[in-house]
Parts: sequence; C-alpha cells; structure tokens
Amino acid sequence: MSKVSISDALNYHSEGRPGKIEVIPTKPYRTQRDLSLAYSPGVAEPCLEIEKNPEDAYRYTGKGNLVAVISNGTAVLGLGDIGALAGKPVMEGKGLLFKIFSDIDVFDIEVDATDVDKFIDTVKAIAPTFGGINLEDIKAPECFEIEERLKAELDIPVMHDDQHGTAIISAAGLLNALEIGNKKIEDVKVVVNGAGAAAVSCTKLYISLGVKPENVVMCDSRGVINAKRTDLNKQKKQFITQRDLSSLEEAVVGCDVFLGLSVGGIMSKKMVCSMSENPVVFALANPDPEIAYNDAIEAKDGVIVATGRSDYPNQINNVLGFPYIFRGALDVRATAINEEMKIASVHAIAELAKEPVPESVHAAYNEANITFGKHYIIPKAMDPRLVSRVAVAVAKAAVESGVARKTDMDWDAYAEELKMRLGTENELLRTIFNKAKKAPKRVVFPEANNFNILKAAQIALHEGIAKPILLGNTENIQRLVAENELDLEGAEIIDIRSEAERERRTRYADILCTKLGRKGLVHKEAVEKMFDRNYFAATMVEAGDADAFISGYATRYFETLNIAEKVIGKEEGMETLVGMNIVMTKKGPLFFADTTVNSEPTEESLINTTLSAARALKSFNMEPVMAMVSYSNFGSVRKGSPVKVNKAITKLHEEHPELSVDGEMQLNFALDKNLRDKTFAFNKLKGKDVNTLIFPNLSSGNIAYKLMQDLGDSENIGPIILGTAKPFHVVPMGCTVRELINMTAIAVVDAQG
Repeated sequence: MSKVSISDALNYHSEGRPGKIEVIPTKPYRTQRDLSLAYSPGVAEPCLEIEKNPEDAYRYTGKGNLVAVISNGTAVLGLGDIGALAGKPVMEGKGLLFKIFSDIDVFDIEVDATDVDKFIDTVKAIAPTFGGINLEDIKAPECFEIEERLKAELDIPVMHDDQHGTAIISAAGLLNALEIGNKKIEDVKVVVNGAGAAAVSCTKLYISLGVKPENVVMCDSRGVINAKRTDLNKQKKQFITQRDLSSLEEAVVGCDVFLGLSVGGIMSKKMVCSMSENPVVFALANPDPEIAYNDAIEAKDGVIVATGRSDYPNQINNVLGFPYIFRGALDVRATAINEEMKIASVHAIAELAKEPVPESVHAAYNEANITFGKHYIIPKAMDPRLVSRVAVAVAKAAVESGVARKTDMDWDAYAEELKMRLGTENELLRTIFNKAKKAPKRVVFPEANNFNILKAAQIALHEGIAKPILLGNTENIQRLVAENELDLEGAEIIDIRSEAERERRTRYADILCTKLGRKGLVHKEAVEKMFDRNYFAATMVEAGDADAFISGYATRYFETLNIAEKVIGKEEGMETLVGMNIVMTKKGPLFFADTTVNSEPTEESLINTTLSAARALKSFNMEPVMAMVSYSNFGSVRKGSPVKVNKAITKLHEEHPELSVDGEMQLNFALDKNLRDKTFAFNKLKGKDVNTLIFPNLSSGNIAYKLMQDLGDSENIGPIILGTAKPFHVVPMGCTVRELINMTAIAVVDAQG
C-alpha cells in the first residue's frame, strides 16, 4: 500500500480550504432579484407549499439528495473511542466518497453523546433535514440498538455502514467464490472470527442468503461462542454453537468459509490447510489481514482469498455498496433500507463481476484481461457500471417491497441518467495513475534543488508511479531531504557538475554534437551545455538513460521547451509540437489544444494538433469528440482564421473519416449538443458531448483555458507536450506539488507508449 507520512496527511487536510467538503449554491445569486427569490420574500412560497404537503420538500429543497453521515466517534476506524470531534475528518471523508461515487450531497454530523437515548433523540430531531442517514463509527453493542430504533421511528433510509456495507460486499464475493468452488451455500460450514458489528451483520446476511445457522461457528477474543460461555451479550447469544469446539484452530478444521473481522496474523497456513477443498478465506482485518494474502494462496490449492486491502485481488471495499445503495434509495424516496434492498445490492454486485470487464477498467488497473475467477470475484471499485447496476437494483427492490414513495420509474432512462451523472473526471485521473503504476518509468527532474520537486518525486516513488532521477547539488538535495523529513531512498541523485560525471558529460556532448553539429554546435560548446541542467536532462532522455523529463518549475517555459525540442525533437511527420491542457470541469475533463506552442498555426499544423490530441485521449482510454472552434459557424465567415480552420476540417474529413471531429464552430455550439444538433443537423458530432476543443491560434486557446481555470474554479493539468520524439513536459513556473505529480504520471504513460 502507498506510504503516507504524518505531514502528508495533515497537509492534505489543512492546505487551502481546511477540510474535504464544502457547500456550494445550486441557483443563481448574483442579482438582487436572485436573492429575493433565494430568500425573502420569494422563499416563503415553497415554505407554504411544503407546509401544505410535506412531500414537496423533495421538490423545492435539496432533501432528496442529502444524506447525514452521523457518528459519536466511539469506534473510529482503527482508532477506537476518540470522541465526536476527533472523528470529524473521517465523516468528511465519507462525505467525499458519497459525492464522487454517487453525486450525493452530505452534511457530516458529529454528536457528542454516548448515551443511546440522547443520541437517538438528537438524530430524530434533525432527521427532517435529510433524505437518508448513514450511521458511522459507533461502537457495539450500542450501534445495534441505535440503528434498530432509528429504522423503526424514522421514515427515511437509515443504515449503519460499518455493519451492512461489509456484509453486502463480502456476501457478493461469497456467492461468487462458492460458485467458482462448485459449492452450494446451504451446505457450507462457515467460521467467523470476530463478533463485532460487522461480523454480526455479515453472519445474519449470509444466513438470509442460505447458510444454515447450525453450520455457523463464531469466535471472539475469548474463543468459540458456545453453550459453555456465560459472558455473552444479546448479540453473541444468537450465534451459540452446539458443537464441542473451544478455539479458532479447532473450528476451522473441515470448514468451507473463513470470515475474519478481527486482528491481523491470527490465521496460520496450517489452519488454512485444515479447511475443506477449495476453501474461501476472507481475511478482512485492516491494514494487516488475519493471514497474509500470499501465505493463504500458498497454503492450499484452490483457495479463494479476499482481503480489505487494495494491493491484492478481491478487495472487500464498502465503497462498492453504500454510495449506490443510498443513491437508489434516495431516487425512489424510500422510507427505509430493508433486507430486500440489501439482498438486491448483493446480487447486483455479484452478477456484475461475471460480465465482460470494460476496457476502461482494464486500463484503470493496468491489467490486460480481468475475468471472472478466483482472483476476480467482485467488481473493481473503479468500475463505472456500479452506479447504474447497484442503484437501479436497490431502487427496484424498494419499489417492489413497498417502501418507495416514487414508483413511476422508467428503469432504462434512470440507468442512463445515472451513467451520465458523474462524468469521467475521476475515471480519467485513475486511468492515468494506474497505467503509470503498472510500468513505472525513469523520469528525470533537472530542478531537484527545489522542495516541491523533491516532494513530488517522493510521492511518485512511494506511489509506484515513476522512478525519479534527481539532478542537482547532492549536498543541497540531502539537506532539503533532512530538513523536511522526506524519504527518497531508491531515487537516483546526480550532481551534473561533479567530477564523477565527467565521462557522462563528454558522452552526452558527443550525442549532442551528432544531433546539432550541422546546426553550428561545436564539441567544446556541447561540453559546456552539459553543465546546464535542462540540456543534461534532455540528453539523458535522448541517450536512453531516462525515459522522460519534466522541467519548467524554475525556468522560463519557452526557454525549456526550446532546449528540449533541440535535443529530443519532434515525432516523425510532425510539423510542430503541440501544447494541450486538461481542465477538470464538473461535467468531466475538457481538453484544450493548442494552448502553449503555436502562435499562428497553419492549416497543416491544425491537422497535426487534432491528430496528436486524438492519440493522447485514446492513450487515456477516452474516445475523442473534437470541435475546431472559431468565431464563425461552418463557413459563415469567409475571411481570417475561420478560413484555415474550415480547410483543415475538410482535409480531416477526407483523410480521417474515423475521427469524431467537426467545425469550424462557435464555442457555445461546440459545448451545447442540443443547440448544435438543432441548428446544424448535418454536423458529424450529432448526439455527442464534445470533450476536446481545437483553437485557431495560441491566444484564444491560452486565454480560454486560463479563464476556465481561474473563473470556473477548475483544476488544470498541463500543458502536456504532444508530438515529441521522446517524452518531455514543461510545467508552469512555480507550480504545485499536485501539478507536478499529475504531469509525472502523464509523462510515464507517454513513455509507456
């Protein structure tokens, strides 16, 4: 798993706007009229409508898309009872997951009350605000009573995810694991190690799915829960076994399924060997499973293993469930999350794992062929199909079981709406980073005397994105590393001015002379240039001693670009290089080209720009839908820049009919497909959302993406240099660590290609 330092974690939560979530307006608010509608006097009208009909709260307020994540901080992650306030970062994090995976808004509520009655009264008092309530990190056994009473007394969905999230995801994995092992659920013997909230809920759900109660043995820290025990609470008494067993080691002999929700290292290879043929081992303690994944695999042929970790196959991850369960419940205005809805989500998740995996998922996890089997029993967390499959299944179950207020659903239309709801921003970044991790490349950073460069290199190294090569004074770099408590063990440091690098400087000078000798460069001058960090880094890439280089943090953009272009050069057939920026909008990523290189592109360079951008999107596993923009529409102006754009598009249509590209068109027509299709029915992008804009000149492209970045409050990635013979990228001067990491991942993907 990736290494995160204390300072990394604290800085992530404190830098910029503190915390991880915010509230933003959804209606216009700039004018006096807007404010009159938003508040007084206009707000009185929806208030009166809701007074007459409480259901209208779903029509006039955000209640229908708002979930409360509520905790008293008595069982926070692996931290235990740290109190309500200390648990707030976890609750904000849960809110972030709700938003990015299912577009559900969240208020996190930390209740400073350990008394069950007081806690329940508090939640009931604030419940009218919300469409659903996610209980979180509440210790057992109180969590059972709290959830049970709130479900009975409230008319909105309530779920304690610590119980049911793990149960639902592991149950989906269990169904598939048993199918692969050719076992029937009603026949299997199950041993559960752990007797907390998740263990109790998992066991109950497994029984609902067909496991016979007499085939279940549960263990806690004192051993098997059996009839001899006198120390059992109400929850544990449900699982008393009549079998003469006292220890976990005895219990697992001949059993088919082991479910661990306890502590790391408690299961041995010998114990796995004692299980039945083709056993199922779910070792879900985190971060250290009850038995290490590799140990379990080695212990017995045919074993199917799942853990709670992301660095091994079959991760039992609650994020496969809770965002989509609440999404489905909210969308039909369910009054509860009942057993039927939970079981529907189990089957939806299990069935999805049996279907062919989309290429975007292969790319996101850098696996060539993910197929249903012992190493793939549940879908990957990044599978974009989860939201439509699970939410629809849950919503249908709510309607069929009678807990939905909204029953007139067009299920096909609903599924399509869900697919479009989240956009592809997160998927794009995940794809890029996971591709990079699959085959990390050597990336040289010529400006390593700067803290941000070293910080980015550390993250790239620890995340497995790249193999950093740092150019700079060794003493200075080591001082910065020590002062800032960085860990760069494994990164190569090169002091290009040192005597130790004399031979390499000479060799690189020879390479540079071969490249530029007929352009006036003499050997002595080439040797001198090897004392320049950017020349040295670019020649490293040209020589094959590095796979990509990233510079520009402390040097002028065009100065760095000029050096790289001289030393490394353009891809064969490219008239010019191309600069492309990615702007992360709420609707997904939008690609802008050219934004940094060609001031007045020719017709041919516009074609090169388009083809280069298309190749880049395909490398990110995105289908390019491209608009060549201008101030005219399809030849309406026959002078100036629209003329060359029109000629370029004509040639592209003739020579590359497979490309989804059209123009020239004004920006509003490019981005509004309904307006475009209604006005220009002949366009070749009909029904498609444009994700790439090709600009007629550098000024318009550069201004447009910077406006989007600054006024639209959008994250920017780039510029990405396209059309290079070998990968190099020039970052903005003084850019952030995050920008450097993004560019590092892109450079690695570029080098992989």
